[in-house]
Amino acid sequence: MARLQLKNVVKSYGIYEAVRGINLEIEDNEFVVFVGPSGCGKSTTLRMIAGLEHITAGEIVIGDQIVNRLGPGKRDIAMVFQNYALYPHMSVRENISFCLEQQKISKEEIQRRIVTAAETLHIGELLDRRPGQLSGGQRQRVAMGRAIVRNPKVFLFDEPLSNLDAKLRVQMRTEIKRLHQLLPTTTVYVTHDQVEAMTMADRVVVMNGGVIEQVGPPQELYHRPVSQFVAGFIGSPAMNFMPATLVSGGKGLLVQLEDGSSLPVPVARIELYERHVGKTVTFGIRPESISDRQERPGFAEIQAKIDLVEPLGPETMVYFAVGDRGLCACIDPESNPKPKSTMPLSFNMNQMHLFDPTTGRSLAMG
Repeated sequence: MARLQLKNVVKSYGIYEAVRGINLEIEDNEFVVFVGPSGCGKSTTLRMIAGLEHITAGEIVIGDQIVNRLGPGKRDIAMVFQNYALYPHMSVRENISFCLEQQKISKEEIQRRIVTAAETLHIGELLDRRPGQLSGGQRQRVAMGRAIVRNPKVFLFDEPLSNLDAKLRVQMRTEIKRLHQLLPTTTVYVTHDQVEAMTMADRVVVMNGGVIEQVGPPQELYHRPVSQFVAGFIGSPAMNFMPATLVSGGKGLLVQLEDGSSLPVPVARIELYERHVGKTVTFGIRPESISDRQERPGFAEIQAKIDLVEPLGPETMVYFAVGDRGLCACIDPESNPKPKSTMPLSFNMNQMHLFDPTTGRSLAMG
């Protein structure tokens, strides 16, 4: 178990900077998830931590040791890959024990660790099978078992669930989180799936274009995104965005949309935004903050013509337009909306966000 630090870490391929001077401290036993779109630098960062990529500049520190010049085998880390990386000609038992045998660990200790890992991961009955006889979820458990028996300082997961079907991904997500509770170890997990990030992480690191956009607990990123990029990436369905102008209206402020409709800014938010009056802004609101519930304090109602309806069981998604911008709302399935019908929808303005359309930064962050 160890603390992990990235200090001004840079990775360049010729003139292209894949990772541009990132700084991050991951505490001992913390579960941190890197998330972002393809090409954002998250997997490159993981590979630099593992020693599979040389860093161009900066320092990587595991515990109290700078590991820049150490090979992967000397960093005391264990990595679980997307493609499992199991030896097809070996049994599950042999796959799990292989790295321990290379370290000249006694047969008794190897057997003890295999049994412990097999019990933890519920793969005891699979130990004599070969990878070709296993399902995708079973192979991933074996790959995790191989990592567990090493008792590393840091666990690294490189998109381990992306090859599994949707139902199995949910199951394995739960198992990995349970495993971390049973065997608390500093863990870095990379994924492009923001749902995995939100449900598993102690803290989420959102990357974009080789830099860290925001780091924080999942709920902080959801409720207080520092940028339009983070707001749009975290949350499913994604946040709605539309151009608007912030104007004075009577004793308060209004968000004036491009179709001419106006939404009042809650009193509690006026001081936060009043210095931006007269500016063009990007108005953001999540689908779950638009509903068919009756107006309440801080809610603003519009009449919406429904274009498309998606029943999802516990909730129904409806799609409509404001001006030429398509929006999404999450409503009560009991409402039973119909395409091409008109219905009142309430915007919970207590959950609104405003962004600078040029920089993308949240106006709430100064």
